[in-house]
Amino acid sequence: MSYVQQARENHVKKKVEEALRSKMKQKALKQCDQYTSKYAECAAGRTLSVVWQCRKQAKELNKCLHQYTNDSVLEEMKKEYMLQEEKRGL
Repeated sequence: MSYVQQARENHVKKKVEEALRSKMKQKALKQCDQYTSKYAECAAGRTLSVVWQCRKQAKELNKCLHQYTNDSVLEEMKKEYMLQEEKRGL
C-alpha cells in the first residue's frame, strides 16, 4: 500500500473517530441534562463569581459527563461501528 493510500485511510478513520466523539458528547449531555440545568441556573447572571459560587454544580456535572465521555466508552463505540461496517460489507 502506498503512502498516499495509507494517508487517505487514516484520514477517513480520523473523521469517523471525530464523528464518534461528537456523538459520545451529545449522548453525555443528554444523559446529564439535570446537572447541566442546575449549573446553568447557578451561573445565570454571574460573571467571575461563577467559579466559586457554582463549584459544587460544576463538579457534579463533570462527574456525570465523565461517565459517558471516557476512553473506554469511545473504544466501545468504535467496536460497534466496526461491527456495523463488517455487516454492511457482507
